[in-house]
Amino acid sequence: MAFNIVLVEPEIPQNTGNIARTCAATGARLHLVKPLGFAIDDKSLKRAGLDYWHLLDVTVYENIDEFFLKNPDGNKWYLTTKGAKRYDQASFCDGDYFIFGKETKGLPEELLHDNYDHALRIPMIAEARSLNLSNSVAIVVYEAIRQNDHGHLLEQGHLTKF
Repeated sequence: MAFNIVLVEPEIPQNTGNIARTCAATGARLHLVKPLGFAIDDKSLKRAGLDYWHLLDVTVYENIDEFFLKNPDGNKWYLTTKGAKRYDQASFCDGDYFIFGKETKGLPEELLHDNYDHALRIPMIAEARSLNLSNSVAIVVYEAIRQNDHGHLLEQGHLTKF
């Protein structure tokens, strides 16, 4: 089983490319909800993901309703600056969905209101508007990995010159 990263209406191809690389490196699935602010074949998107695209499990949805229709099961966590609970106070399980909004507006407040008990925040100073989307995804997915002891990930590297 793997974690699921859901990007609702992502706008910046470099962010999505970086997130795709994080998903490929961790075995997380990537879900993209349209409208997208770029074409999937955008050079910036592929450049950020480098040569990891063959490792990526990605699904594209026409809208948020289609995403929920096709993914009715599993815990869904909504990452937002408006969350009342810190991301590291939640207990994550394999198969959980981490849902992130677009870079300029985040997730719709109606969606957050209806799921506020699963709305999570990454702490930051009051004067900061938000973190970069790709950084936020990395923070949360690695916390989920830490909590679930993902032994399938290579945990130890080795020197190549010695």
